[in-house]
Amino acid sequence: MTTGLRRIKTTNVSLHYQAQLYLSDLIKNGTYEPGQKFPSEEVFAEQLGISRPTLREALHNLQVEGMIVRKHGVGTFVSFSNANRLESGLEVLESIEHIANRRGLKTKMGRAEIEERSPKPDEITGLGCDPNEQVLSVARTIMIENKPIAHLWDVVLTKYLRKEDLGDMFRGSILDIFLKRARPPLGYSVTRLAAVAVNRVLAHELEIPVKTPLLKLEAKLFTQDDLVVDYSISYFVADYFDFHVIRRIGG
Repeated sequence: MTTGLRRIKTTNVSLHYQAQLYLSDLIKNGTYEPGQKFPSEEVFAEQLGISRPTLREALHNLQVEGMIVRKHGVGTFVSFSNANRLESGLEVLESIEHIANRRGLKTKMGRAEIEERSPKPDEITGLGCDPNEQVLSVARTIMIENKPIAHLWDVVLTKYLRKEDLGDMFRGSILDIFLKRARPPLGYSVTRLAAVAVNRVLAHELEIPVKTPLLKLEAKLFTQDDLVVDYSISYFVADYFDFHVIRRIGG
């Protein structure tokens, strides 16, 4: 049994949310490891100084996040997928490969569709380009330990990047290629976030059930001259990602 747990204190923040954050931290820092069983609800609630209903609500939220697995009549366990869970702040634009490297994990690119062609109407809007320009479209699945964790799609004007520029060692990140080449000089990214239910095509690609919630990021990458260099749509499997945002207090 794990000892040294602190008791949850009464504050303006709800007890179940405090408990949820605390248990999440215990999992992230390795106090409870993937596959490890939590104490019984009675014992756990007593250790944390909260009621069993409050603990159940916290555990339910952690289950929804994919951090734990609850087996009826058996107990509550830390999800094995949490061992590969990637954490990053959305304030900094970085590739999945870089995020994974911080955890000592290796990514690889799964099935990819790469082509140069004329832009589609939504791509013309996303890039703000001329219909007669050519684009490079790169759709691919990113994997860790042979498990799909994300599906990425980028469309870039060929004046910035060509198919042959990707090379045989392309691992899936268009951003990393631009950063390595240092051209064009990148300025910032504007991203829209949404939670969506996976369709049949993506469900097959990511090996998850239809209607599973995904985190969708639709982004435009700008040069320092405020020109769109890359328009992308990325889908992340929630079990494998923990994104957070640091926000300043408005006046």
